[in-house]
Amino acid sequence: MKVIKTAAALLGGTALIAGAGSFAGAYTLYKRVIPRQTESRVDVNEMADMSQWEEYKKIIHASKDFLTEREIEHVTISSRDDLTLHGDYFPADTESDTVVLCHHGYTSTGWDSCASIAAFFIREGYDCLLVDNRAHGKSEGDYVGFGILDRFDCLSWMHYIADRFEGKKNIILYGVSMGAATVLMASGFKKLPCNVKAIISDCAFTSPYAVFAHILKRDYHLPEFPVMNINDMLTKKTAGYGFNDYSTLEAVKKTNIPILFIHGEKDDFVPTHMSRENYEACNSPKELLIISNAGHAAAYYENAPLYEETVKEFLKKYL
Repeated sequence: MKVIKTAAALLGGTALIAGAGSFAGAYTLYKRVIPRQTESRVDVNEMADMSQWEEYKKIIHASKDFLTEREIEHVTISSRDDLTLHGDYFPADTESDTVVLCHHGYTSTGWDSCASIAAFFIREGYDCLLVDNRAHGKSEGDYVGFGILDRFDCLSWMHYIADRFEGKKNIILYGVSMGAATVLMASGFKKLPCNVKAIISDCAFTSPYAVFAHILKRDYHLPEFPVMNINDMLTKKTAGYGFNDYSTLEAVKKTNIPILFIHGEKDDFVPTHMSRENYEACNSPKELLIISNAGHAAAYYENAPLYEETVKEFLKKYL
């Protein structure tokens, strides 16, 4: 009997240590991803090797220079939970009937993630609105929304455009990475402004849970349970949402908005299969573009001519 009790005590102690370790790991993950971050958490190595990255930077710097030299209107709106959200509005050179609403990636800003695509759209004759998501850049907020909260902010930005221009300008939703998940999730709202005509989603994840579970396994060789469950509990308590509260898969099943899905073939941060899953689940008119040799959020920089031509042909059908 004494041996059995001793063994039970040892097993209980092991379980306690394992539980404490899981909680510590979950808390570390939570602190690194959910509260507002002061530095980028996406390694540029996820996008490209250094020789590629040097070439990409030339495109990005030229695009930022192009935007800086243009007329810029800084605009703000209030979120449904009373945060002040910030954006920069760039009118086209001539009167445009279309606005592209751009949402950026995790720990980035509208300027950092979307400058190059905005420069392209402006040259094509579209107005562009680059926004900072909650808890990013100039926008208020203590906790990152990972699309689940941001989809409501995206809807608010859509209404801002619709109201400002009295519904006379078409709206295109564009997003990259977390921003792509945001615009896809926003597509699931029952009542979008009627002038929302198309969505372009570049490397969207399917849900925060799915992408975190992937990173947990890839980088830390840890199983989902119990780390993800603890992390989810912490996020619900502080930020007010859970990682599985909503997904892009749920949203695209409901929408009637045409969607162009784009992803890099070599993306292992948000795996390419997630865009394939989104594409398969989508019930609206849809297209899928996979860019060869492109890492995370690098599809445009890796093959801008193919990216731009695909976008132009897609939008011709729906504008």
